[in-house]
Amino acid sequence: MSDDVRTPAQIEAEIARRRQDLAATLDELAVRVHPVTIARDTRAKAVSAVDRTAGKAYVAANRAVSRAKSHFVSAEGAPRPDRIVPVAVAAVALVAAVAGLSVRRRRR
Repeated sequence: MSDDVRTPAQIEAEIARRRQDLAATLDELAVRVHPVTIARDTRAKAVSAVDRTAGKAYVAANRAVSRAKSHFVSAEGAPRPDRIVPVAVAAVALVAAVAGLSVRRRRR
């Protein structure tokens, strides 16, 4: 006799096992297409996208601050008065101009 011959009991056991596998697969599919699951997955993807975007924005802002800082602080960490003083003078002049315009408007 050949080794490929199965008994009816073996065939029934295999059919029962395949039914269980199919039932598990159908249950998994039902969970995947359930509206709550779809909404939860969509929300998770949106949160992930926002987190990625926020992370990229943080890195970009941090890089910009570092670049700006490098203009006013030397590599050793000492302030660079030759660059700080002109910017400070310009800022004071701008504030004075805005304050002057504000006072002038009030007097009219």
